Amino acid sequence: MFDQWPAYVPVAERRRLAAAEMAKLVKQGQTVSPVRITGRAIATTAWGKAWCDHMEGHSDFANRLPRGRTYVRNGSVVDLQIVPGKVEARVSGSSIYRTTITVKPLAAAAWKALCTDCAGGIDSLVELLQGRFAAGVMQRLCRQGDGLFPVGKELRFTCSCPDGAYMCKHVAAVLYGVGARFDHQPHLLFTLRKVDASALLARAGAGLAGGDVTSERTLVGDDISALFGLEMDAGDPAPEQSSAPVSVRAARTAVSRTGSAPVKSVVRAQRRDPASTLLAHLRKHGSLDNASARAATGLDAAAVRLVLQRLVIAGQARVEGRKRGTRYMAR
Repeated sequence: MFDQWPAYVPVAERRRLAAAEMAKLVKQGQTVSPVRITGRAIATTAWGKAWCDHMEGHSDFANRLPRGRTYVRNGSVVDLQIVPGKVEARVSGSSIYRTTITVKPLAAAAWKALCTDCAGGIDSLVELLQGRFAAGVMQRLCRQGDGLFPVGKELRFTCSCPDGAYMCKHVAAVLYGVGARFDHQPHLLFTLRKVDASALLARAGAGLAGGDVTSERTLVGDDISALFGLEMDAGDPAPEQSSAPVSVRAARTAVSRTGSAPVKSVVRAQRRDPASTLLAHLRKHGSLDNASARAATGLDAAAVRLVLQRLVIAGQARVEGRKRGTRYMAR
């Protein structure tokens, strides 16, 4: 009856074997991202804890989750990757098991309702990812059934282990590992559900903005610096700009009168999404600084910095240097 189960392997030996296996993958050029838990709490931030609480709220999962907590705490989730609609992981047990959690995309109607209900309650992408907004907004985002987190029927589990249960302990460990990952990379929640986090940012309408906020709503430069691990360049003061649109003909006329460099490219850049413009520049040149980003988009220093931060959060750019030496590098 129990012949299909391999012999028990102590945790220390499992770790040694897993480390050797992951080293092979790294040598082959694969990216390995283990889940490491420090202390007793699996997740400590707003999004990480909300994910774990949501999973524990499913009665169908109650019997299996405790074993998963043990596995994730002892370092058994040796690789965890979150991509749109899927979590792929390797879990160390008697062998290295391949575990996959498939998540249905959030339905367009449900996402639209979320954005409508939360309108005006979240002021910036940084605030959203830190969970710094009114409690009512978080309750709406996490609401069972029609919130941001998937419900049981939207989840499908597979594991290469011999356990035939719907949710084995390896799957349970990965579910907790996802919560731990959201502690450090909360934007992956939106990646997983295939939605654009920026759609939740403040717009016209009161929505659910009412209620107490546990911390300051507005982040100053030092707060953003701490989040991204860099010191923000103060940048040049933004020039006064006319609210009237500038035609291509007017731009050309101004150039012919002043002898300045052509502004045709700037006018074209203003018509294009700034994030797309900067991403194309990064891919072509490999890096840029605030000044070259302003030149490419026509935005002022403060506005272009927010666009660059958005690329960093999305994993499309990384930061090198500090203060005026800060450069954004292509990933």
